[in-house]
Amino acid sequence: MKRFRELFLAAVLCLTPVVAAAGVAHTAVADESRAAPTAVTSSEAGAAADPHTVTFVNRSGKKLWIGSTVNKGEPDGNSKSLKTLPMLGPGQSATVTIPENTAPHHWRGKFFARQGCSGKSGSTFHCAVGDCGKFARRCVTGEQPVSLAEFNFDKKDRDAPWYDVSYVNAFSLPVTITPKGAEKVTENGPCSKQGCKKNLLPSCPKADRVHNSAGKVVLCVNPSRDTPSAYSNAVKKRCPKAYAWSKQDTETGNRTMRQCHKCNGFVVTFW
Repeated sequence: MKRFRELFLAAVLCLTPVVAAAGVAHTAVADESRAAPTAVTSSEAGAAADPHTVTFVNRSGKKLWIGSTVNKGEPDGNSKSLKTLPMLGPGQSATVTIPENTAPHHWRGKFFARQGCSGKSGSTFHCAVGDCGKFARRCVTGEQPVSLAEFNFDKKDRDAPWYDVSYVNAFSLPVTITPKGAEKVTENGPCSKQGCKKNLLPSCPKADRVHNSAGKVVLCVNPSRDTPSAYSNAVKKRCPKAYAWSKQDTETGNRTMRQCHKCNGFVVTFW
C-alpha cells in the first residue's frame, strides 16, 4: 500500500483554487492521486472485461451537480476527462461508464458533489461549494476543497480498481463508496464499503468552518493537509474509513484505501 501511495504522489494535481464564504477564504491543494502498484502483461490487459461503472446516489436532501477531475502529466498517459456528468435531485441516481477500455487504458481521478449551483451553463454557471468551472455537466478547473470519492481504474494493474473516500482537503458532505458485484465482502477486507454516513460539520473545529451568507456552516476545510491537526483528529475519530490527512495510509492499522478487482462497478452515495 505504501508503494501504491508513493507512485500516486507523482501525479498530484497542482491546482490551488480558493473558497470564500462569509468573509472567510481558504486555499486548497487538490488531493493526491494514486498510481497502480502492480503491472500485468498486455495479453492479460487485452482480456479485460467490460468497463466499470460508477452510480451516484443523492441522499443529501439537496440538489447536487456531480463534478470530476482527473490526473494530469501522468507518465503512462493522462486519464480522459468525463464530458457528461449528471445533476441529481434529492433521491435521484445516475450512472457513468469509466473510459478505461481505450487508450491510455486507465482512469485515475475523483468525483465530488457541487452544491448551491446557479446560472447559465457555459456562461454564468457557478457553484457555492465544489465549483469547477462554468459548465453544469463537466468540469474545466480543479475542484474547490470538498469531500472526494477517489478511484484508480487501471487495466494494467491486476489488483485494480483501487478506491478511497478523501476528506484530506475538506469535508462538505458525507460520502460512501460501495463496490457492485463483489463476493465475500467483509467489513475491513478487500471490497469493503469506504467512508461513512456521518455528517462531520457539527464536529468541525471552529477555526476551520466556512459559512454561507446566511451564517450556516457549509464546509470544513483542513488547514494542514500534510500533517495531523485538530481537523484530522476530528475526522479520524468519527470516520476512520476515510482519509483525514494525506499520509494517513502510513499509520499502522489505517483503513483508508481498498481495492476490489472482482467488482463490476461502484455506488457513490452522498448523504
